[in-house]
Amino acid sequence: MEFKDLKIGIGVTGSFCTFGKVFDIIENLIEKGAEVTPIISHVVDELDTRFHKAEAVKERLKKLTGKNIIRDITTAEPVGPKDMFDLVIIAPCTGNTIAKLSNAITDTPVIMAAKSQLRNKKPVIIAVSTNDGLGNNAKNIGHLLNMENVYFVPFSQDDPEKKEMSLVFLEDRFIETMEHALKGRQVQPVIN
Repeated sequence: MEFKDLKIGIGVTGSFCTFGKVFDIIENLIEKGAEVTPIISHVVDELDTRFHKAEAVKERLKKLTGKNIIRDITTAEPVGPKDMFDLVIIAPCTGNTIAKLSNAITDTPVIMAAKSQLRNKKPVIIAVSTNDGLGNNAKNIGHLLNMENVYFVPFSQDDPEKKEMSLVFLEDRFIETMEHALKGRQVQPVIN
């Protein structure tokens, strides 16, 4: 599917080990003609980790998309009122972000953008990446699976032997998820 002129906000939260996948997805979307605007959580904006330096992540996002990054709540709030995006994608979406979205806690730019998008009854796609998806966050994932206009990229256990509660999105199901979400449907199966 071509995504010519499709406007996408991509919210990047702090599952730093999956950023390589997210950069690949952004490149793919742009190659397909989408206009992608990055939105980052405070953690992504500020933390240097063993995986990435914060400034390097921001530079890469700006270079990939050619867009200014939405980095604060006041800049994310107009997503709904200005009808800025056809889709908002949270990739990677941490357990912390899932819990906040599920419980209506709007304290990051990514959550504000998602909330503002949902206000317009437009799709928000979750690409889960969390170490507690089958633990305390299972209830929040279940709640979001039943929320109108929220769709999940199919996911599986990350490493059932060493991290039995961990879930991660399946990169190869991303485009299919978007195609379905734009038609108001959840791609199946969700759990692989």
